Amino acid sequence: MAQDDHPTHSANERQPLLNHQATDSGEGGDSRDLVSFHDGDGENPRQWSIHKKMVNVFIIALMSILSPLASSMFTPGIEQIAHSLATNKETVIGCTTGFVIMLGIGPLFLAPLSETFGRRVVYLVCFSVFTLLQIPSALSPNIETLIAMRTLSGFFGAVGIANGGGTISDMFEPKERASIFGWYLLGPLLGPTLGPLFGGVIVQRLGWRWIFWVLTIICAVNTAAGFFFLHETYTPVLLQWRKQKLEKDEHAPNKYRFEGEDDRPLRTKLIHSLGRPPRILLQPIVLIMSTYQALIFGTTYSIYTNMQPIYQDDYGFSTEQVGLLYLGPGLGFLFAVWFLVPRIDTVYNRLTKNNGGKSKPEFRLPLANIGSVLIPGSLFWFAWTVEYHAHWLASIAATFFYGVGQVMILNTTQNYYIDSFEQYAASAIAAGALFRSLFGGAVPLIAPLMFEKLGYGWGISVFAFISVAIAPAPLVFFYYGGKIRERFAVEL
Repeated sequence: MAQDDHPTHSANERQPLLNHQATDSGEGGDSRDLVSFHDGDGENPRQWSIHKKMVNVFIIALMSILSPLASSMFTPGIEQIAHSLATNKETVIGCTTGFVIMLGIGPLFLAPLSETFGRRVVYLVCFSVFTLLQIPSALSPNIETLIAMRTLSGFFGAVGIANGGGTISDMFEPKERASIFGWYLLGPLLGPTLGPLFGGVIVQRLGWRWIFWVLTIICAVNTAAGFFFLHETYTPVLLQWRKQKLEKDEHAPNKYRFEGEDDRPLRTKLIHSLGRPPRILLQPIVLIMSTYQALIFGTTYSIYTNMQPIYQDDYGFSTEQVGLLYLGPGLGFLFAVWFLVPRIDTVYNRLTKNNGGKSKPEFRLPLANIGSVLIPGSLFWFAWTVEYHAHWLASIAATFFYGVGQVMILNTTQNYYIDSFEQYAASAIAAGALFRSLFGGAVPLIAPLMFEKLGYGWGISVFAFISVAIAPAPLVFFYYGGKIRERFAVEL
């Protein structure tokens, strides 16, 4: 009997996130021997030692830190860049817009590529290009060149964000994934936070061009570490290598097959994969939760790009001192990952046990409500302490709780996507990344005008009011998400 175009698998979690459509796996007359992992197989990424797994996580997490770090590292030097390149501050902010938007577009291409050629080669090629692009950024003779180089950098730098979730899913079981994912997710969060801190020191002491020379050096070290220590985790590629070795050793071409083997033309596979994220984005749970993430990213970049005028003009801080203020949300990230994120797995496992051992994607969402409360609360707090020129510590304290809220929303949402779409989770993550990056890149362009017209109090409160409106989403999806997913199910 012929196999369906979309076969069901008994172990969906073992399948990569953007799984290819499988070929005939033995039914219908395929007599080839099956190549697979066996118990205790040292080549199976899920059976690697924890040390080997964490080396991979560390390298991709560092890639995921460095690309967002590059997105915000130059913000303390916006005025210096504008003066040096004979332009205005608004145009310089366009460097961030191009970079952040490409951080969203990149995953739409890089995720499918990793499903075709493997994770490792895509990581290494893209991050090598990302590293080299820092050199022309440092040498930019005009703002047009800088914007172009930054935009290209954003595309190739998105590789860690595009494939990090897939790599972690390749290596870790669902019951332990949220905790590991929390540490990896620190990259996209800490990057924009630490960037201005380091950038402030570099700009004040060495000048803005040295931002990109420093990035070149650090990224080169990260890329070199990848060449030596990053291992392939994508199951079809590993099984393909095993299949080829067996056939070569036995001089028996086409003797073996593996589950999920896909012999379709490359063009066909890529077109099919690239069409999936838009379909998933239209699903209510993805559309609404991606809107939530987009709001957070837009708010974050709007505040980060205006920290310098807020604290230099109103509080008299130096560039270095402004950079240190970004430790507020950074400490919030670390607090959340250390103390709260592990509880996501705890709650998930407990609810699964209470449900007769049957898990549901919605079991990832209860702790998202922490973020739903902290995000608007901290934004109102920050807005009005800045508006009334309260002590700087009062406003920075608000950013700590904002950081905690960010982690709880982003971590629970990403895990909700993975559990909801199983082997298609990378498409869901890519769709959400596109939405939030477009929003995160565009909103900071209009934020200065909004703050000028409304003031920081009401201007930042606009973001807070929107976050209040969307705050019930995790609670609604916890109770009704399963029915919504069934009602709006589409062929993926």
